[in-house]
Amino acid sequence: MTLRKYQISANNKFYKQEYCGCAYSLRDSNIWRKNNGIPPVMIGGDSAGLGTRYFENPEADAAEESQEVVDQFFKDALNHFDNDNLKDKVESRREKLKQQYEGRKKNINNVSLNNW
Repeated sequence: MTLRKYQISANNKFYKQEYCGCAYSLRDSNIWRKNNGIPPVMIGGDSAGLGTRYFENPEADAAEESQEVVDQFFKDALNHFDNDNLKDKVESRREKLKQQYEGRKKNINNVSLNNW
């Protein structure tokens, strides 16, 4: 993001959402934060895990969402944050979904053959 985006956000005290809103994002964000010594996401109120609930300091806000930080988060997520329990849960869920959808087929060449 550009510094200008953070200046506009700070000038207007836009709300700083620390995760997308789903349970998986909250879980992953909090695991990543714990591993990096950052307090967990705080839902509601005026404070947040990384300070206030609103954009206030363009330079600090830009650093929190830098490309390097985002890249590291997703790299860690691919490795399940080195959390064996989380890895087992994800693999178990993946296997259940694979079984659930095993008989479904998709044919882009002949839509009438699709059974879903």
